[in-house]
Amino acid sequence: MASVKLVVGLGNPGDKYRETRHNVGFEVVDALAARHGLGFESSPAKAVQARWRRPDAVVLFVKPLTFMNLSGEAVGDLLRFYKVETPDLLVVTDDVNLPLGRLRARASGSEGGHNGLRSIAQHLGTTEYARLRVGVGRGDMRLDLADHVLARFEADERSGIDEAMTRAADAVERWLDDGLEKMMSIFNRVDAPT
Repeated sequence: MASVKLVVGLGNPGDKYRETRHNVGFEVVDALAARHGLGFESSPAKAVQARWRRPDAVVLFVKPLTFMNLSGEAVGDLLRFYKVETPDLLVVTDDVNLPLGRLRARASGSEGGHNGLRSIAQHLGTTEYARLRVGVGRGDMRLDLADHVLARFEADERSGIDEAMTRAADAVERWLDDGLEKMMSIFNRVDAPT
């Protein structure tokens, strides 16, 4: 049987949260599924998944339906069900600490105040899993951070974030083809290709 790789986009389910800063992870996996003509279906966890059969592996593009703060429940359940080891997990998420549109991939690290990443670390018992962060900017420091991440992008930000999500989808495919180190060397650069 082919190995399984999980690409998990973080976000909140429902129309209320569609196209918000916190849902960038959902949008990246949606773009990947669309790129390969895949549809989402129910999964053996509180999530939906799109299955991409490659010669080297089955790739599952996943959107947890648990809401951001409980994302780890779905991720942990899927890792156990499919017997996936953490090196075959990539989490795609928003990051307010990165400028709008900037990508940063890491092999491990802290949650950086991100509740979805905190939940995943709690359920996996480790922070040793790959993540791809998409910068959504911090916005006005006087405003509440929760309000900021649950807000939609301003009209003048939309083209930049759309380009970033396309590059993020490209980065995920690079990870699948060539591994984390190659993805990091290409997409973590400030002058990364657009």
